Amino acid sequence: MKPTTSTLLWRPAIGLSLFGLIGTGLVYAIVATGIAGVLFPAQADGSLLRDGDGTVRASLLVAQPFKGDGYFQARPSAANYDPMAAAGSNLARSNPDLAKRVADATAAIATRENIDPAKVPGELATQSGSGLDPELSPAAVQVQVARVARARGWPVERVQAVVEAQVQGRQWGVFGQPRINVVALNRRLDEAMHAP
Repeated sequence: MKPTTSTLLWRPAIGLSLFGLIGTGLVYAIVATGIAGVLFPAQADGSLLRDGDGTVRASLLVAQPFKGDGYFQARPSAANYDPMAAAGSNLARSNPDLAKRVADATAAIATRENIDPAKVPGELATQSGSGLDPELSPAAVQVQVARVARARGWPVERVQAVVEAQVQGRQWGVFGQPRINVVALNRRLDEAMHAP
């Protein structure tokens, strides 16, 4: 029996589709994961922070709430810091509910930090697009230094030294702005508290 034109067309199409699915969906994923695991093991594992016995406590990629005045606070989260529910507020800039939420947050932060509401950096009162951004500008961290030092019973200079050591510059010296990962900063504060 002689192959028909439709058979001649379908075989290569199905073969190419299977090759593409297996090549990009399976082989590429395995190779990329393997290379990432070898070259960047911590990042490929989620940039997880573990305590002394190996228990996962946090990820450097996800903000989390910190309780108490002895910790720096990250941006507010629309998802309650849950990575499975990551979301922004979805309120338009023209929405009066957003303006009220930001005004209320600004007033609460100004009270907590004992500063003029006009000096509260906007990022402390607004949610990031994902609701999970763990990074703040040095200015947003700076307004919290006095409170953290007071709560820990440390001189402001000691907290300031820990903060300055955590500043990350622009990526490749060009992109973005200087930033501080609040999760890493709070962990470093706890380590410094127990250091001799």
